[in-house]
Amino acid sequence: MAKSEAAAVKDPATKGKLKLIIVIVLALLLAIGASVGATWFFMHSAQSKPAEAADAAPVGKQPAIFEPMAPAFVANYNQNGRQRYMQVSLTMLARNQADLDALKVHMPVIRNNLVMLFSGQDFATLATPVGQEMLRQKATASVQEVAQKELGKVVIEQLLFTNFVLQ
Repeated sequence: MAKSEAAAVKDPATKGKLKLIIVIVLALLLAIGASVGATWFFMHSAQSKPAEAADAAPVGKQPAIFEPMAPAFVANYNQNGRQRYMQVSLTMLARNQADLDALKVHMPVIRNNLVMLFSGQDFATLATPVGQEMLRQKATASVQEVAQKELGKVVIEQLLFTNFVLQ
């Protein structure tokens, strides 16, 4: 008889712990399910928005106009006291021919700014692809700055290096 009373005393305690464990497991499963569902929802909605924007973009976006800047830029710079030379051929990417033609009037200022930018570079930086990309972005910003100042709009989307030689 003593054994059955002891078993009866243990049952309520173990049943309470078992119920607590089941509730915790169900709560964790519910939280995981909610997390997966929310992630799927946000990822799905994020993927559909760029597709809609991509469909709308070509309608308003004009075709690219490429205008080479001739002659190529030749600039000298120093590397550890040694005189080095760089030759860079650039092409401007624009979307509006009239704005591009208006910008050509200011080409002496643009060329001056670019020569000064190229002359102030370091060989170690220019020898890496990251350094070249940074220089391209700085050159683009320089041309866009002149366009914004003189024409009131950016005009040029990018400057592209069509030839890049270091000596």
